[in-house]
Amino acid sequence: MTKRKIMKGDQVKVIRGNYRDMVGAVLEIYPDKDRVRVEGVNMRKRHTRPSQADPDGGIISFEAPIHISNVMLMDSTSDQASRVRIQVGEDGTKERIAVKNGNPIPKPQ
Repeated sequence: MTKRKIMKGDQVKVIRGNYRDMVGAVLEIYPDKDRVRVEGVNMRKRHTRPSQADPDGGIISFEAPIHISNVMLMDSTSDQASRVRIQVGEDGTKERIAVKNGNPIPKPQ
């Protein structure tokens, strides 16, 4: 388990795999498995039987998790993917900084 600089709600770009160059928001993070679910990326289909909750059953599409090393955080000001560094202010507050251009990356709401 490594320290992550990506949070739920961040815009990320996929840099490896079949969904390369796609951009989406992080829906969920699985820290114990080092994986993330990204909106619209790695879509899978699951066939479900009819049940009381879903009487019709059918085919459900969902986003499967991908490894966190295959995504890169997007800089919202320049719309570029960049590595991230943590900068600690004099008052002890931490801020994420894009390595490519030095712009701060705000935390998602």
